[in-house]
Amino acid sequence: MSQQWLWITIITIGLLTLGTRLSFIVFMGKMQVAPIVQQALRFVPIAVLSALIAPALFFPGGSLDISLSNARLIAGILAILIAWRTKNVLLTIASGMACLLILQTLVSHH
Repeated sequence: MSQQWLWITIITIGLLTLGTRLSFIVFMGKMQVAPIVQQALRFVPIAVLSALIAPALFFPGGSLDISLSNARLIAGILAILIAWRTKNVLLTIASGMACLLILQTLVSHH
């Protein structure tokens, strides 16, 4: 593929993506969404976040790892517990990252 076609493809895909996302912004302000759809859409952020985070926690090396040697899983579980107890996003992120850093440092020294 020539560089010209590559750029045409990238720009076309970018414009299509922009158009798709912009259409929701433009049309959703003018339409009435059914209550059942609104209720279902409340779960989209949770589902997307779970889909992004779960592979990093459970498949850190490309294969399933639910052992105690999986530092990401341990740090993730700690972060989940802190989020559940405190409802504080900043504390959850900071404690999860600190736990991961400590565990990775301990594992690399052994």
